[in-house]
Amino acid sequence: MIRRLVSGAAAGALSTLAMSAVMLAGQKIGLMPSQPPKHIVRAALPGHPHRPKPGERALGAAAHLGFGAACGAAFALLTRGRGAGVPLGVGYALMIWLGAYEGWVPALNILPPASRDPARGRPVVMAAAHVAYGATLALAVRAMADGRHAG
Repeated sequence: MIRRLVSGAAAGALSTLAMSAVMLAGQKIGLMPSQPPKHIVRAALPGHPHRPKPGERALGAAAHLGFGAACGAAFALLTRGRGAGVPLGVGYALMIWLGAYEGWVPALNILPPASRDPARGRPVVMAAAHVAYGATLALAVRAMADGRHAG
């Protein structure tokens, strides 16, 4: 079980890097004004929840990586460390997206719900980023499980 958690966390961290590449590309081409993890950390830090804070960019990246690793560990446990097909990984990641961007993120007044986001490109980029996360996660967990059982 510990091995499953560790390999799932590693797969989740790797998948978060793939996801972050999609998010950065979306920002670079102007589909979203800024990175949601930065806004989440900004709201969590002391002071006004919508004013910039020192270190929020780096803390946002670290928090995003940690959250992705934790979700990867949970996925590995749920799939019993054997991994799963890409469709299950993508579905899992899209449920995380919906839970966050239609759920707790707007409930905490961090960003508007994805369905009413004035930055119309942000929901598209974030959904695509979660698809990349889920596909990469499913493949990475399966590859790690195959590596454990080969030999």
